[in-house]
Amino acid sequence: MEVALITAGEELLAGDTENTNATWLAQRLTERGVTVTRILVIPDDRETLTEHVRAYSDQWDAVIVTGGIGSTPDDVTMEAVADAFDRDLVVDDLALEAVRRRLEELHERVPDLEVDVDERAEASVPAGSRPLLNEEGLAPGCVLENVYVLPGIPGEMTAMFESVAEEFDGETVSETLYTVEPESNIVPALRDARERFGVSVGCYPDREARFNRLKLTGTDADGVAEATAWLREEIDASETPVERDWVE
Repeated sequence: MEVALITAGEELLAGDTENTNATWLAQRLTERGVTVTRILVIPDDRETLTEHVRAYSDQWDAVIVTGGIGSTPDDVTMEAVADAFDRDLVVDDLALEAVRRRLEELHERVPDLEVDVDERAEASVPAGSRPLLNEEGLAPGCVLENVYVLPGIPGEMTAMFESVAEEFDGETVSETLYTVEPESNIVPALRDARERFGVSVGCYPDREARFNRLKLTGTDADGVAEATAWLREEIDASETPVERDWVE
């Protein structure tokens, strides 16, 4: 299964907010054997979002979009996803009920707080989509065709993803090795492992810890295991970091 991630928001592009959503989702999807093919950060621009949602939906098995749902002027994700599939926005009864319930809970907790919310606008999703109720916030997400729309607030996003996590499943497996050999010394072995066993091999130097982390990835579990065992012997690698002087 191949999945693309789209994170929307000028605050991400400006560096005002760290894009923890993309990192968290990529980790969770990888744990489930899914291959993340793209991570795209774009502004809250309706036309730009529509263009990329439509293109990515055609190109990969699923698309996850985070951010830009709600009722503020920069929240245009729902409209953009609807545009991508030529749908209108409609009020979902289940989402509307959930929005009203959340507002009542908020009023009970903070009676003096005045909240002016357009409940119907908040509960609007693209026609024909499946609403995803927001148990940690207000605005719902949705699933339309193979596009999943999630909130941008990390706590809300993670909770909503967990409600659909079982819908993401793949065959990709990986193994990690560590070696203190300088990167330039192990290039031939990494190349051989890739060619012999049909796996991808990434090398990630950690200068501070003085080791190279190697990640072997593939869709054949046996092939990855064989490549890992071969490489472990070929370059004196281990499954855990070993502190040793690193000679450049």
